[in-house]
Amino acid sequence: MNPVLSVIAPIFNEHDSLPELYRRVSGVLDGLGETWELILVDDGSSDGSTDIIRGLAQQDVRVRPVIFARNFGHQIAVTAGLDYSRGDAVVIIDADLQDPPELIADMVAKWREGYEVVYAVRAEREGESWFKLFTASLFYRMIYRITDVKIPLDTGDFRLIDRAVVNVMNSMRERHRFLRGMAAWVGFKQIGLPYKRSARFAGETKYPFRKMFKLALNAVTSFSYFPLQLATWIGFIAAGISAIFIPIVIIERLAGLQAFAGQATTLVMVLFLGGVQLISLGILGEYIGRIYDEVKGRPLYIVRDAPKKNDETGD
Repeated sequence: MNPVLSVIAPIFNEHDSLPELYRRVSGVLDGLGETWELILVDDGSSDGSTDIIRGLAQQDVRVRPVIFARNFGHQIAVTAGLDYSRGDAVVIIDADLQDPPELIADMVAKWREGYEVVYAVRAEREGESWFKLFTASLFYRMIYRITDVKIPLDTGDFRLIDRAVVNVMNSMRERHRFLRGMAAWVGFKQIGLPYKRSARFAGETKYPFRKMFKLALNAVTSFSYFPLQLATWIGFIAAGISAIFIPIVIIERLAGLQAFAGQATTLVMVLFLGGVQLISLGILGEYIGRIYDEVKGRPLYIVRDAPKKNDETGD
């Protein structure tokens, strides 16, 4: 018999947080009175988290460890959890306890009301620097404006997803994944729950600026043609400026004026147009590189140790 609720937690070097994560999640789920499972996806940890995960699985059969052969990244780890989940509803939560497990009870209540996606909205954020707050706010608002899918503002991956939605998302096997965008793209009946995001229980953030930038790039290239359109508009603007200045230069030269004489002006224009071309090629390269990754057809992840899935056809 499959459990009613599955909780997925991607793990990367969360040695100090794991016991508390299990204690709080199991306490909440036991209080709901439904059968459940906790899927801990070890994304190539090197701090002993793997041993703790295996120890929790031996202590409680409802803990299901999925151990990767190496680090594949947060979004892929969550994807593996979705692949191995068996519940009628699936909750995604980070292991650092910034997202309170106690909110799961409210998510389940909304699910029982008929909502198929219940996403958590970060109304307040504790323990984060002004730079982190600013870049996070900029990230969500930029993604909201330029992507083709309206992704709710200030939401992460902390959410409850109905089995029907999970099945659709599991059929989407693109490599450069932005799961919160995918959850918005599939539709279904959705609602947000505001909450106060806490400071990390222990350790350091696993999403520094570099990874946030990469995630933003995946979001934009997966759900928008805006960069390609921007490159086109820059080309039109550059061509328009050139079209305006060509007759002006001709008139100036015929009049014997020296306003545009010399090599400096030519050099500046060549450098400007060269920069526009290189930026445009870089944007094209990002999209082509993603196409190349897709056509290679490699599995999204490699599992070293995991329980059997209901559906053995996944990656």
